Amino acid sequence: MYDIVNRMLIAMNAHDLDAVLRCYAPGAVVIGPEMEAGEHGEIASYMLQMWDGFPDLRFTLWETITLADAVATEMTAAGTHTGPYLVAGGDILAPTGRGINVRVSWFWHLEDGLIQSQRFYYDQLEIYAQLGLRLPLCFGDEGAGSGAPVDRG
Repeated sequence: MYDIVNRMLIAMNAHDLDAVLRCYAPGAVVIGPEMEAGEHGEIASYMLQMWDGFPDLRFTLWETITLADAVATEMTAAGTHTGPYLVAGGDILAPTGRGINVRVSWFWHLEDGLIQSQRFYYDQLEIYAQLGLRLPLCFGDEGAGSGAPVDRG
């Protein structure tokens, strides 16, 4: 049962979208702090947005706990912000060139060897601080150290 989670992490680190999507069952749901994706197209859109913002993003697995059809993982995510990044509230942060290294937890419900649902959690404030943002989040000339939002035109 854990095999699919291992394949998913390998695909995520390789930024192999097709391999990532093959890990999800039809109708799978992915829920995170800033999004909910209910089908493969939405999952793909989120993955591509994340990889655009952090082209060198990699996950390092620390621990895995399994029970029946449930898997919990604790990891770190590390990468450099060199592309546009969608932040909470829908704003897009222009590249800052700063690196991140944050703890993340992913929870999976598996069925028939595929991911039925995935919930992931991470400290958004930790990422924002590492990117040089200040609270409240300010964009452009309003906040020292913050990147200007990208025109979504």
